[in-house]
Amino acid sequence: MKHGQGKILVVDDNQVNRELLVRRLKRERHLVTAAINGFQALEIIQSQPFDLVLLDIMMPQMNGYEVLETLKSDPKLRHIPVIMISAVDDIDSIVRCIELGAEDYLSKPFNPTLLKARINACLEKKTFRDQERAYLKELAEEKQKSERLLLNILPEAIAQRLKQGEETIADSFNEVTVLFADLVGFTKISANLSPAELVELLNSIFSAFDELADKYGLEKIKTIGDAYMIVGGLPVPKEDHAEAIADMALEMLTKIQEISTKEGKSLQVRIGINTGAVEAGVIGTKKFAYDLWGDTVNTAHRMESHGIPGVIQVAQATYDCLADKYRFEERGVIDIKGKGNMRTYILLGRKE
Repeated sequence: MKHGQGKILVVDDNQVNRELLVRRLKRERHLVTAAINGFQALEIIQSQPFDLVLLDIMMPQMNGYEVLETLKSDPKLRHIPVIMISAVDDIDSIVRCIELGAEDYLSKPFNPTLLKARINACLEKKTFRDQERAYLKELAEEKQKSERLLLNILPEAIAQRLKQGEETIADSFNEVTVLFADLVGFTKISANLSPAELVELLNSIFSAFDELADKYGLEKIKTIGDAYMIVGGLPVPKEDHAEAIADMALEMLTKIQEISTKEGKSLQVRIGINTGAVEAGVIGTKKFAYDLWGDTVNTAHRMESHGIPGVIQVAQATYDCLADKYRFEERGVIDIKGKGNMRTYILLGRKE
């Protein structure tokens, strides 16, 4: 809308009044459309945008009050300002129009100068309101973007706590299951790839893992280079955390085989799992990170680093949780760096 100009709908069943208004408004360089009754007016308003409606009250079939009420009850149309025009100069009629949501009220016969002033005032207010609505919409979109970014970095439950003003987030969990996965020999494979190809391949692998995490209700903690860390049972407790991690681990092996075949590369993943207590919390003030600490995490990492390519190695605690429902092969006692001798197991699959 150009300054001082607007798209105006004139609604009046009286042809003389209607044509007089249209001519006058066109002389002021407004874009004018006319409707001969309330029903036609509503049809026109539904089909095209208007900056202002000049609405006669006394009309047959559907009077101006009814048209105004219909407009103001529609969320898509209620923002359009309406000036009521009537030969009835009655205070009750004026009050009723204002209560129904009219912007202004003019009595017939109207003064041309007054008409011009009222229309210009309405159009100016409409411009400011449109700008405000656009600004608020932009703010809402930016807020949504910020919330999506926050949810990409942090678990939803943790993001909500941060938004509510909680400054230090640190929790203890008695029993969760932690999984580490590492792409075997990826450094050698990456030496023959361009940076773009390397990122694309890693993105393909980790995106597949992320989908599995969503499928099994697990929380991805981070990726470090070609390593992937995930946990079950936090920040929202989950009774079947060990089972969910086990199912995901088994499907990860399948996914890697599929991607390896598709990409024509010899890809393998080494997986380690452990169950136990952890501490979890948010670190950082500008770049947030949700992370885990404790012996359970360290042992899960050792299960991976001391594991076998293409195999899922679990610690005793995880084996104890899953032995009734899953098939295992005992690997035996192995010397784990920083932990000493530990009995470990190879997860093979679910029992029939």
